[in-house]
Amino acid sequence: MSDPIPAIKAEWQRATITEIVRQTPRVVSFFLQPSHPFAYRPGQHVDVRLSAPDGYQAQRSYSIASTPEQGEIIELAIERLEDGEVSAFFHEVATIGDEIELRGPIGGHFIWTVEDGAPILLIGGGSGVAPLISMVRHRAAQQSLAPILLLYSARTADELIFHDELQMFNQSGNGFDLVLTLTREPSSQESDYTRRIDPAMIMDVLARMPSQPKEVFVCGSNAFVNAAADALIGADIPAAIIRTERYGV
Repeated sequence: MSDPIPAIKAEWQRATITEIVRQTPRVVSFFLQPSHPFAYRPGQHVDVRLSAPDGYQAQRSYSIASTPEQGEIIELAIERLEDGEVSAFFHEVATIGDEIELRGPIGGHFIWTVEDGAPILLIGGGSGVAPLISMVRHRAAQQSLAPILLLYSARTADELIFHDELQMFNQSGNGFDLVLTLTREPSSQESDYTRRIDPAMIMDVLARMPSQPKEVFVCGSNAFVNAAADALIGADIPAAIIRTERYGV
């Protein structure tokens, strides 16, 4: 297992937007250069804070999608959420060169590095794939053959974030397996699914792995995480190895 994350309080700092890349109709990646670069581990997140001239502040947590091997600049994949003050700013106002406040890295339970061992099962819903792609990218950067299976759920194919990159990893034949499930349109691949995650799907996915996972990481909305976790428990996966992260507005 990774060494415990030291209990050091992250301080707020300025970070500059260096690049903006649209991933899907509702998700855009923002690349940020912190004024004080920091080390982090795959799966960790940062807090972002916006301040208005009248003193009003809005704060939101975002998982880091980049991997430590990529350097100082961090990537945040930000979904445009209804009534989301911070996401609305990024999608409607933010531009390259703007500065925002952030602090991090944050989080010590939802992390994985190649030293932690495998196989591991990753389950992501929508933008919940962000911390999971960090783990997948880390594995690739380390040239690891650790068995990983990612079960990724989205409403439609055009809402699959990092789709081309994930397919590239999937086609490498080096132990990474990608399984997609679309909830609002048919899948184009016979090996994928066209429904919400359920116990039968989890059983099928577990059967595709070389052995029982050493750890399982689940990230998505509250309802998504609850459904996936319940299905995993029903499949006799010990609760102690199931790690979850939930996102909201």
